Amino acid sequence: VQLQASGGGLVQAGGSLRLSCAASGRTFRSYAMHWFRQAPGKEREFVAAFSWNDSTYYEESVKGRFTISRDNAKNTVYLQMNSLKPEDTAVYYCAALRGSRGTYAHNPAPVDYWGQGTLVTVSS
Repeated sequence: VQLQASGGGLVQAGGSLRLSCAASGRTFRSYAMHWFRQAPGKEREFVAAFSWNDSTYYEESVKGRFTISRDNAKNTVYLQMNSLKPEDTAVYYCAALRGSRGTYAHNPAPVDYWGQGTLVTVSS
């Protein structure tokens, strides 16, 4: 599986961005799709996941502001980010976890495939 993330950019605090991640392969629907992020000098952290069983999961700090969705017909997962804050500034990575390995991964270690990352910068 190859993942291609896009949609990052510079936005003012309070603004919105939508990230997209296009996946190759015929088995997209069998994967739990994730967004992680990594800020400068910090470890990569979980943001959100949309599992193969249609369950969604969010990090506490983004609940109510971010929405993850997926379009299995287009092999694409999205992250709608609203009410952005400067602390949301990071490189955002999409990631895929094979369904046989679980419903989602809160930690980066079990992830099977990573996209290249897209930079989101939120100015104050």
